[in-house]
Amino acid sequence: MAKKVAKPDSLLCKLASSARFRAMDLDSLIRDIPDFPKPGITFKDITPLLGDPRGLAVVVDRMAEPFIGQGITKVVGIESRGFIFAPAVALRLDCGFVPVRKPGKLPWDCEKVEYDLEYGTDALEIHKDAVTSKDKVLIVDDVLATGGTALAALELVRRLGAQVAACCFIVELETLGGRKRIDCECGSILTY
Repeated sequence: MAKKVAKPDSLLCKLASSARFRAMDLDSLIRDIPDFPKPGITFKDITPLLGDPRGLAVVVDRMAEPFIGQGITKVVGIESRGFIFAPAVALRLDCGFVPVRKPGKLPWDCEKVEYDLEYGTDALEIHKDAVTSKDKVLIVDDVLATGGTALAALELVRRLGAQVAACCFIVELETLGGRKRIDCECGSILTY
């Protein structure tokens, strides 16, 4: 499937075509797994990307670069693959990392939201003191599909009073329409 061409000033364009990293073919590091996790779904496997040190560095830099100097105070990573990228992006932005996890995984008082995803239902939690009204948050995950998980993370962060600057993904499955459901700035590095 062809990759989407972004408007010159959009977050998508900044993520997809950062001048420092244009030569890297990240698409070759994403593997399609048919019928996973269930029949009819083609899973975008990022493990080849994780195994490539240059590819991994490029992804982290592309995710962080548009937000350097933008006042981001926390990077929220969504369980579980968002945990791989969000702490590294937070380090690049010189700010804190906040995990958003499945129910029962966080040890403190939590805020919880239930949501639908492309192959079922689930829930996410965040510590009630993880972000405040003083925080400007970047939400990071590996894939944007239907948008259910990202919307749940957005809702959690907003319930706690923080401002969401943007949501940032490595892969976007454009045909599933997740971007249309997200009401903040949204960008992805690869679009299928």
